This record gives sequence, C-alpha cells and structure tokens, in this order.
Amino acid sequence: MKNITKPVYGGQAVVEGVMFAGKIYSVTAIRRKDHSIEYFRLPRQTNPTVAFLKKIPFIRGIVAIIEASANGAKHLQFASERYELDPNEEQALQKTKTDSSKLSLVLGVAVIGVLSFLFAKTIFTLVPVFLAASLKPLFPTKMAQIFVEGAFKLALLLAYIYFISLTPLIKRVFQYHGAEHKVINAFEAGLPLTVENVQRSSRLHYRCGSSFILFTVIVGIFVYMFVPTDPLWLRVVNRLALIPVVLGISFEVLQFTNKLRNIPVLRWLGYPGLWLQLLTTKEPTDDQVEVAIASFQELLRLEKNVETETKAVQ
Repeated sequence: MKNITKPVYGGQAVVEGVMFAGKIYSVTAIRRKDHSIEYFRLPRQTNPTVAFLKKIPFIRGIVAIIEASANGAKHLQFASERYELDPNEEQALQKTKTDSSKLSLVLGVAVIGVLSFLFAKTIFTLVPVFLAASLKPLFPTKMAQIFVEGAFKLALLLAYIYFISLTPLIKRVFQYHGAEHKVINAFEAGLPLTVENVQRSSRLHYRCGSSFILFTVIVGIFVYMFVPTDPLWLRVVNRLALIPVVLGISFEVLQFTNKLRNIPVLRWLGYPGLWLQLLTTKEPTDDQVEVAIASFQELLRLEKNVETETKAVQ
C-alpha cells in the first residue's frame, strides 16, 4: 500500500549523469572531470492549457512526450557542455555569456529536442513502409504487409539500439539509465537510498520510455489494420497522420501495464518492454549510482522546500 501513495517520478540518463523530474522541478546531476558532482535545477513551468490536456486520455500521452522532449533536451545540453569543461576554465566561459543569450539557448535547445523526436519518429515510421512495399510480390495481402512492416520496424529499432550501445559514450549513458531505474525502484520499494540498496534493485522498470517505444511498434500493427495499405502514397499519408494516434494509445498501454505490474497473472503484459530494456540499460558502477542518488535526493529536497513554504503561507 505504501507504493500506491508515493508520488510518481520520471527520469532520463544524460551524458555522465541522470535527470529526475517531479511535479515542481527537474534536476540533473553530472560527474565532472574533477570527480565533483554538479547540479542543474530547472523549475517546471505550469501552463493551464497543458495541465488540462494532460488529464485527457490518449491526448495526455502526446502532450507528455512533447513536454519531456523539450525538457530533456535542456538537461542534455547542460550535461554535454559541463562534463567536458575544465573547472579552471569556468570563469572565462561565464564571462562570455549573458543571461539573455542563455535564455535563447535554452529555448532553442527545447525546440530542437521536440523537432529531433518528431524527425526520428517519422524516419522509423516511413522506412519500414517502403521496405515492406518492396517485398509486396512475396507478401501481397494487407495483413502480410502490415506484419512485415512491423517486423522491419522492430528490426530497425533493435539494430539501432544495439549498434549505438557499442560506442563507449552511449554505453556509459545506458549505465546511467540503469542507475536511474535502480534509484526509482529502490525509492518505490521504500528502501533507504544508499549505494548498496540501489545496486541491489533492478535496472528494469515498467514505466521506462524504452518500453513505450516498443509499444508503439506493437500498437501500430493493430491500428494499421483499420486503414488501407494501397496505393503506396495513401499508405505513407495515413502512417504519418496516425503517428499521434499510435503515440497516444501506446502511452495508455504503458500506463496500464505499469498498474498491473504487481498482479502475478497480468504483469507479463509489460515483459516485452522490460526485455527491450536489457539493451537500453546496463549495470552501473557505484560511482554512477552515487550520481543518480544525488540527483534524486536534490529533487526531493527542492520539492519538499516548496511544499513547506506553501504550507507556511497557507
């Protein structure tokens, strides 16, 4: 019962660090070259329209994805800039930046983050369409084409993740991704956030974005059954038009499987997403777990301070 009352936190791995997001703040902690930990704290903007849309099923998923892409891009930008910077060079760098230029940079990065997500989703949606269409002589029926298209999409996704995971930088990001999940799992289990407790926790989590990506492939197969596959131009158009639909349904499926994860018979519904996380997460080192814990505890501290101040005013 304790897990039900706990607030829900999200997270994201960044270069040499971890970002966690709550209701009021999002915080990133990174490990600098001098082995110190540095924080990036970003208040979450409250927009009445966005808050309203995030309460509507099937629409809330798309809003959450766009918001997460914009917010995540800011934290990625911070991490990629700061972890490589020699601490001795900071004063010189800070003198060259004004507050207005920083604001422009943050806004620009947020827009780029959203556009990058939409571009990647478009590519991974359309390439399988053309690949499946090229095999139409072998798989002429509508059902066969949809399943071949889904198979190509899944193969591209797995191949992409596997090959980028071979690079040293991405391998370390995947380790921080594992550290992020371990911290959340330890927190949700009510364990003290020590390195030992966190390391004993699973690096897999039902609510992960990796699971969401896999669900878009599975959900897409079922959604595409209701629209024509011929001619090819119409197939391309409806695939693009249905991206928001697939994303919205996939988000609800992700939320649904998360609610069922403690029910023995039904928890297997989330297993495909967990299997994919075997690729997108790696076992972290104690140093990496320490950074993830620091990020999460700083987020808890900030949000607790705001809640305390709010109660004092009331």
